Amino acid sequence: RNLTDISLLKSFIHLRYVDLSENKLQDLSPLSSLTELLWLKVDGNLLTSACMQELSYLQVISFDRNRIKDMEGITHPRLATLSLKENKIQTMLGLSQDQLFSLQVLELRGNKLKSTAGLSLPKLKKLYLAQTNIHRLEDLEGLEQLETLHLRENKLETLDGFSSSMKCLQYLNLRNNGISSFQEVEKLQVLPTLQALVLLENPCADEPNYRLEVLALLPHLQRLDKEVVEQDEQAEAMKIRQTRQEEKEK
Repeated sequence: RNLTDISLLKSFIHLRYVDLSENKLQDLSPLSSLTELLWLKVDGNLLTSACMQELSYLQVISFDRNRIKDMEGITHPRLATLSLKENKIQTMLGLSQDQLFSLQVLELRGNKLKSTAGLSLPKLKKLYLAQTNIHRLEDLEGLEQLETLHLRENKLETLDGFSSSMKCLQYLNLRNNGISSFQEVEKLQVLPTLQALVLLENPCADEPNYRLEVLALLPHLQRLDKEVVEQDEQAEAMKIRQTRQEEKEK
């Protein structure tokens, strides 16, 4: 509706669900009166900041497709899901674990991050970082409850940065990066509960016996590139692993 002013909403103090998507909003300050708000969607506006007055019950926010440059000023204590897809964010600094201790899902696809540095959200369970121009992984060791990590279509050539403290990570999507050697894949051995891995469209996926090489390094995988790992594959990978172990010992 091309809305630029939502000051009328100040009167509706009991609103719980508000969708203001596809307008021309630059200011969300009138929403500070909506102290019972649970769910807010403001996709496709002209916002340059996600900063809002703290709302005690707000659980879900979507700021997709705005012009937001940083993550400062997001302080809602019950916020569980935050989406900032396709904005202009260049750093993960600004999200405070002290004020966002309930955050479980963070969606940042289509920003310009370059690095994961500054991320400190120990309760986070799902993190979506596809198409964010990431070259290196940093500050991941604090993500002790993370279960799902999407890093599709980035600029990763090495897999340094993963930590054994990430003891809940089960699904990792690295599709369409620059991982060229199995030595890099071997670094994923630090992830004790990794069950599903996507490596399609990396240079290493074109190597001979690619699936067996990955399964020999990561025997606990149950799915590789969306395909279930068959028992005969597991057996063959185990033989390769044993042979190499014997050669090492010799």
